[in-house]
Amino acid sequence: MADNARAKRLADLIREVVAQKLQRGIKDPRLGSHVTITDTRVTGDLREATVFYTVYGDDEERKAAAAGLESAKGILRSEVGRAAGVKFTPTLTFVMDALPDTARTIEDLLDKARQSDAKVREASAGATYAGDADPYRKPGDDETDDTAE
Repeated sequence: MADNARAKRLADLIREVVAQKLQRGIKDPRLGSHVTITDTRVTGDLREATVFYTVYGDDEERKAAAAGLESAKGILRSEVGRAAGVKFTPTLTFVMDALPDTARTIEDLLDKARQSDAKVREASAGATYAGDADPYRKPGDDETDDTAE
């Protein structure tokens, strides 16, 4: 079992090697400049690596990029093995990163909350308090103070 620091270093190396190879070494048109490697995670035994990526474009381009990454998996694994110099080169699994979709959902929810806050602000613009503006008694008021006895 490898330590977490070694797995982290290997994950960082895999992310860099795969990103550089996608940018410069692979001539697949499905993997143009719109594929971005966002994160890489390696299991504790250093046998499997999960590479997270995003694709700039629509669903058709995402499917094409997934197919392109799957076909380039062997070349990318060879490059990782050459750069890492480990006894066993980890197998690569490519997973579409859900972070952009999650961020978009959060932004939509925040917009709805802002709109709701604006409606409440508009509704309460001319409103007054149901009772007095300051319902608390203060020393020196006209009413008798019960603590003076």
